[in-house]
Amino acid sequence: MPAHVEVFIIGAGPAGLTAAYCLTKQTSSVAVIEKDPDYVGGISRTVRHKDFLFDVGGHRFFSKAKEIVELWHEILPDDLIDRPRLSRIYYRGKFYSYPLNAFEALINLGMVRSAACMLSYAWAKAFPIEDPRSFHDWVRNQFGERLFSIFFKTYTEKVWGLSCDEISADWAAQRIKGLDLGVAVGNALRRALNVRTAARKPAGSIVKTLIESFEYPRKGPGMMWEAAARKIRQRGGNILMGRELASLAYDPHRKIWCVEVSTIEGAHESFTANHIISSAPIPELMQKITPRPISYLHARELRYRDFMTVALMVDKPALFADNWIYIHDPAVKVGRVQNFSSWSPEMVPPGKSCLGLEYFCFEGDALWNSSDRELIALAKSEIGRVGLIRPEDVADACVVRQPKAYPVYDDGYRQNVAMIRLDLEGSYPTLHLVGRNGMHKYNNQDHAMMTAMLAARNILAGQRIYNLWDVNEDAEYHEAGVSGVQQALRSERLVPQKIRQAAS
Repeated sequence: MPAHVEVFIIGAGPAGLTAAYCLTKQTSSVAVIEKDPDYVGGISRTVRHKDFLFDVGGHRFFSKAKEIVELWHEILPDDLIDRPRLSRIYYRGKFYSYPLNAFEALINLGMVRSAACMLSYAWAKAFPIEDPRSFHDWVRNQFGERLFSIFFKTYTEKVWGLSCDEISADWAAQRIKGLDLGVAVGNALRRALNVRTAARKPAGSIVKTLIESFEYPRKGPGMMWEAAARKIRQRGGNILMGRELASLAYDPHRKIWCVEVSTIEGAHESFTANHIISSAPIPELMQKITPRPISYLHARELRYRDFMTVALMVDKPALFADNWIYIHDPAVKVGRVQNFSSWSPEMVPPGKSCLGLEYFCFEGDALWNSSDRELIALAKSEIGRVGLIRPEDVADACVVRQPKAYPVYDDGYRQNVAMIRLDLEGSYPTLHLVGRNGMHKYNNQDHAMMTAMLAARNILAGQRIYNLWDVNEDAEYHEAGVSGVQQALRSERLVPQKIRQAAS
C-alpha cells in the first residue's frame, strides 16, 4: 500500500525546503525526496573537506523582501553574521575594484582607453540598437561597445559557453538592469571623495550590486538548510535522502498523484499525494511524468550550464580581503575565485586559507570529464598565473561538480517555457513548479524561496491565489534592488505589487 501525503516535494534545495518548512507549520503530511545521499541545500549546500568548509558558488544572504529575511532569522536565529562585501575584477594583469572605483579604473585602463570607453558610451546612447534581442545588444546599449568588450564579454562567455550574441537580452535585463553607468560612476566618485550619501537616499534607490555588506551563516549556507531540515522533521515532515523520482502519474478522477521513487541502493518506494511541488529541472521532471506531456518536446530544448569548484587549501592566513574575484582574462579558463575565509572565518581552520576556483562547463565536455588530478593541476597553474598565490603554496585540494547549475537563456528558452507552462497548468492543476531549475529561471536564493513560499500558500488556501511566475519578473528584485537586513525590514511585504493585486 503506497504511503499517502498531502504534499510530495521533489528536491531539498532552498525552494523545496522552504515549501516544506512553510507547509509543516500547518500540516505534517509532507514528504521531500533528495538525490544527494548526504547534503541538503542543493547548490546552496556547504561541502566539508577535512577541516575546511566551502560554498558551492558563493551565496550572499540579502533580500529586499521582509518575509524572506525574517524566515532566515527564524530558521537560524543565532548563527547569521554580517560580512563586508569586497570583490574585484581581474583583467589584463590588473585588478579593478567592483563596484567601480573611477580613479583606479582610469589609471588601469589608461587615458586613451578610458576616453575611448566614454566616447563608445556616448555613441551607444545617441544611436541605440532598436529592439535589442541579444545580451550583446542590450549591454552595448547600456554601456557602449568598449565597456562591453572589457567588462562583460569574456566573463559572460566563460559562464555560459555561448557567444554573447546567442544569449537572450532577457538575461541582461534580469541580472544587470538598474546598474546605470552614471550611477556607478557617481557612487565611485562619492566613495573616492569619502562622501556619505546613503543616509539621504531612500531604501529603494540603492543598487544591489553596490551593497557593502551582507549576512552569511557562520559555517556556510548549508548551515541554514540543515537547520531547516531538522525543524521540518521535528514537525513530523519526512525528508528522504538518496532518493530519485522514477515516475509520476496523475489520476484525474481521484485527483491524486501516484509517485514511484528509486533509492541509491536500487530499492523502490511508492507514494500517493494530493499535490506535487517540484524544484527538479523541467526536462527531468517531464521525462518522468506518464503519459509524457506533449510539451516534453519543448522541455528537451531547455539547456543548462554546469559548474565545478576546485578548492585549494593553503597553509597561510588572510591571503587577501576579497570575498570573490571575477576573472575576465581569456588566457585562463577559471571564471571566478572565491576566498572562503573572507565569507566567514569559521569556514577554515585558524592560520589557513581556502580558495575556490570556479569553472563553468557543460556536463560531458572535456573539462567536466577531466580527472580530479587534472583539474587540480589546472587550478594550481591558473591561480599562479593570475598571481593570487604560488602553485607550491597549495597544501591540499578537492573538486566538487555541480550539474545543472544555471538555466540557459538562449534564443528559444522563453517560447519553450511558455509552451510548457500552458501544457502543465492546463493538465495538472496540483503540480507546482518552484525554484531556479524547477521554473528554468536564473533567480537568486531569495527568489527561489519566494516561489516556494507562495506555492505553500496556494496549497494551504486550496486555490492558486498567487502567480509564482510573476516572482522576479521585475528585474528590480535581482541585481538592482535594495538588499540587506535593515533595508529589507523597511519593506512591507514579500509579494510584488502586481501579485498582490491579483490576490486581492
